[in-house]
Amino acid sequence: MTIVIMIIVLGWGFINAQNHTPYFPAASIYTDHAGVNHSFGGLMGVLGAAGTVFFAFIGFDAVSTAAQETKNPKTAMPIGILGSLAVCTILYILFAHVLTGLAPVDFFRNEGGEASVVAAINKFMPGYGWLANLVTVAILAGFSSVILVMLLGQSRVFYSMSNDGLLPKMFSDVHPKFKTPYKANLFIMIIVGLFAGFVPGDIVGDMTSIGTLFAFVLVCVAVIILRKTDPNLPRQFKTPLVPLVPILGIVVCMAMIFGLGWTNWLRLIGWLAIGFIIYFGYSKYHSKLKDK
Repeated sequence: MTIVIMIIVLGWGFINAQNHTPYFPAASIYTDHAGVNHSFGGLMGVLGAAGTVFFAFIGFDAVSTAAQETKNPKTAMPIGILGSLAVCTILYILFAHVLTGLAPVDFFRNEGGEASVVAAINKFMPGYGWLANLVTVAILAGFSSVILVMLLGQSRVFYSMSNDGLLPKMFSDVHPKFKTPYKANLFIMIIVGLFAGFVPGDIVGDMTSIGTLFAFVLVCVAVIILRKTDPNLPRQFKTPLVPLVPILGIVVCMAMIFGLGWTNWLRLIGWLAIGFIIYFGYSKYHSKLKDK
């Protein structure tokens, strides 16, 4: 976060107003190096861009998976999630404003590559090479912390699903000393390592974003259904203005999914197919609720 604030403060003076003209570009089509068309500018371009970078927000929902390990989750979890979400969203917007003002869009398409922030600083902020070096270190540290949080969150999801019978019992086995679902952690580590080693980063990022968006849609639908079918269920976290808030969540998430394009829709369908196979091949017959 310190590096992000430094880039915002120091980079503000290097913003080229021409790079922000027009600030909301007209709708057009951009074809990437793989020959895939993407919407640029206009409403579809905004939705596609928002969906692409949505993976930056997945760490906030992952915090909720550790609610069982929080001393006072009823108070601490909402404050932690909503407070950090608000601060980071403001920083994301300011950072994007500065970065897109430093360099033209063609720079990020053709020259920046995976290290576009470092490349932009080196080229458009003369004398700040030291900041580019700090960004590199910060990116490595950021990746490490995000990976840690996501692995922690996903292992707790598998732990809860295993307790409910939806996954094999091994995923809910707790380490005798550290009291953590270590087998789930090891399994997820292997899967994540394979994806990181053999799948291009941009594809993994888009898959993460569209999968998270779809999961949020399901959560919003579940809030509406449970509020109707089980209104007296004890709730530590209660969504206000139901069904308005969940409906707005569904609309926004589906809009960003729509903006991600057909290639990501196909990948989402493939993931859903794998999930259906696991559910109907194992979970349905081992669920603790199967006889209810």
